Amino acid sequence: MRGRINVLLLGLVVCLLLALSVPLAWSIAARATEGVFADRLNDAERFAGLAEQATTDADLPWLNSELARYQQVYGISAITLDRDGAVRAGAAPSHQALMADPSVHAALSGRRGEPPPLVAPWDHRPLVVAVPVLRAGDVVGAAVTISPTTSLRQQVAWWWGLVAGGVLLAVAVCAWVTDRLARWVLRPVRDLDATTHEIAQGRFDARVAGTAGPPELRRLTASFNSMADAVQTAWQRQRSFVSDASHQLRNPLSALLLRQQALGMDLPSELRGEWADAQAEARRLARILDELLALATAEESVSPPTEIWLGELVDERFASWRANADERAIELERTGAEVRGFADSTALSSALDAVVDNAIKFSPDGAQVTVDVGRAGDEAIITVLDEGPGLTADEFARIGNRFWRSPRHQNIEGSGLGVSISKALLASFGGRLEVRNRERGLAVSVFVPVPPDQRLTSR
Repeated sequence: MRGRINVLLLGLVVCLLLALSVPLAWSIAARATEGVFADRLNDAERFAGLAEQATTDADLPWLNSELARYQQVYGISAITLDRDGAVRAGAAPSHQALMADPSVHAALSGRRGEPPPLVAPWDHRPLVVAVPVLRAGDVVGAAVTISPTTSLRQQVAWWWGLVAGGVLLAVAVCAWVTDRLARWVLRPVRDLDATTHEIAQGRFDARVAGTAGPPELRRLTASFNSMADAVQTAWQRQRSFVSDASHQLRNPLSALLLRQQALGMDLPSELRGEWADAQAEARRLARILDELLALATAEESVSPPTEIWLGELVDERFASWRANADERAIELERTGAEVRGFADSTALSSALDAVVDNAIKFSPDGAQVTVDVGRAGDEAIITVLDEGPGLTADEFARIGNRFWRSPRHQNIEGSGLGVSISKALLASFGGRLEVRNRERGLAVSVFVPVPPDQRLTSR
């Protein structure tokens, strides 16, 4: 956005400077041309007066000497023409080109030639000034000066360069001013963007300072902070409610389970089936409460991330995972390289427990679950590959929703909170989770930031 504002403001400034500098440069060149033309016009009129006095051929040597001395002193050719355009005195550089000049035709017709609008630095044509020679009111010829324009063109080029340099300097100053202005205007927007990103990452206590920028953006910053306060309050209340409800319900539920067990001792055999179903539902409710409490705990503040070896962490958790896998003859395999990660080891271990538990739970008996450790860019990746049924396109859109379970897996033990807990735990230190189908089963990838000194410096 800052670049767009700079381009817009600088474009307006450049257009304004061009609108001022182009007429100025044109005026400078026209004034310089007019000054040179006026000097040459005076010289041509003086030579016209001399040619008027040279009435006979005996006067021509004297007139030629005057014209030759003028050329020797000033480097400007001067000639006189008779009424038919023939050279009467002096020497013309190119008589044919001279006769094609409109000012010469005008002088032979009794009119004074008009000055050119300007002499540009790239115009190498000489400046021709002609005035009629009159005798007793009749046009008897013309006096012509042919001036090289090198000096005039250099003068015009110097002034144009000065104007162009001033324009470039003004553009550079305006670019610096517009950039500073855009930074000042957009600083609250950048702060809002950064704070919004932090809140999206789960840092609900992030706020915008709101001390810079235009008044409108400062008011927007204040409104945003008020909204963030309200969101944080609502989130804290919701989290506290889940945590408190889980704690408060566990004791009554435990007491209920004990009473059910006591009642089961005296129940007749025909009610034993109903009693067993009630016990199973009560235990399922206890597991849900435990996972709700784990979810609430996962959303709490966690320890700062530290540098850990991911392969060692996976190997340490294998013992716990292997017990569940052996019950169903599922083979656990660990592949990949030794990679360092930057994470909270407790949160990462809990997230991996939930992912691997799902992989074992949904894989068929005798299948294989592979845990691969690798790295891609600035992230380490722990990928869990199972051989389960996978997910459909519709199910992918809902995976991770709390309490959601695929209708195909309703007969498998679980509450639908495992993926949600994993995502919350990973987000607490900047990690993330991705799920994709493969040819057979799912591939669940856990992305972990690498230590700052191991991150790529160029992309």
